[in-house]
Amino acid sequence: MLDFTRLYVEVDDCWKAFVKIFEKHLIEDGTRKRNRPCNLSISEIMTILITFQTSGFRTFKAFYRYVLKHHRNDFPDLVSYDRFIYLIPRAVIPMFVYLQTCCIDKPTGISFIDSTALKVCHNKRITRNRVFKGFAQIGKTTMGWFYGFKLHLLINDSGGLLGYRLTAGNVGDRQVVEAITEGLFGKIFADKGYLSKNLFEKLLSKGIKLITNIRKNMRCCLMELEDKILLRKRSVIETVNDMLKNVCQIEHSRHRSPINFLAHLIAGLIAYTKLPKKPSLKIQNIKYQQKEFLCLNA
Repeated sequence: MLDFTRLYVEVDDCWKAFVKIFEKHLIEDGTRKRNRPCNLSISEIMTILITFQTSGFRTFKAFYRYVLKHHRNDFPDLVSYDRFIYLIPRAVIPMFVYLQTCCIDKPTGISFIDSTALKVCHNKRITRNRVFKGFAQIGKTTMGWFYGFKLHLLINDSGGLLGYRLTAGNVGDRQVVEAITEGLFGKIFADKGYLSKNLFEKLLSKGIKLITNIRKNMRCCLMELEDKILLRKRSVIETVNDMLKNVCQIEHSRHRSPINFLAHLIAGLIAYTKLPKKPSLKIQNIKYQQKEFLCLNA
């Protein structure tokens, strides 16, 4: 579980720098004041939400009861569980800003892109789901059909988060590549779902080389040995997806509102960036494998 004090300091520093800009854009109708202060600060709400993602608790209610019992000294102005759930939407925009400004890693020239399904309910309950009506869609992956959303991720060779996009489940992987790779450089490794001549040429014009495997009915093409080895290491991003779902718990079917689903997802992405150990490629080992391969075939 993440350290409350350290996380709170980082979150609070970001919020204090952003709050003045944020308050200028709040809308008031003359009768209702929308930025009414609360005993529990925005930074404290964000800290609790982010810490839950790596706490090991399967439900937020159980985790919040644990905080009420054992961390009263850390959060002296804690409110009831129902009141806290009501306050969650206030932290969505601050968490999004914190994720964009403080948690996005720097590109290294070697990137990996992939998408993963976020199911919001079992397939047998698709017709009865009302929470995400008009938002979620039916999509298909290699694991079968699902109802929900797609999370598109872009990471570097150290497992750091470079970009992300959330789309409906029926949106193709290639449709978000140009947006998610804005400002990137170097090489991007992906699976066969990203094969597209037009996409390859568009990215190449921006200084980005898209590298994927080819299908069985396609002609073989020459590939640099380093690229071939890195393409085999593409499973690192699948490991990141697995950690997001099983360690940071970004996927479950207990959401009761779309805004809380969004808060839960953003908190999970932030929690992943704070993990002490991330799936990483040791580029030195890859260069050693390349030299070993050349020596064996000399």
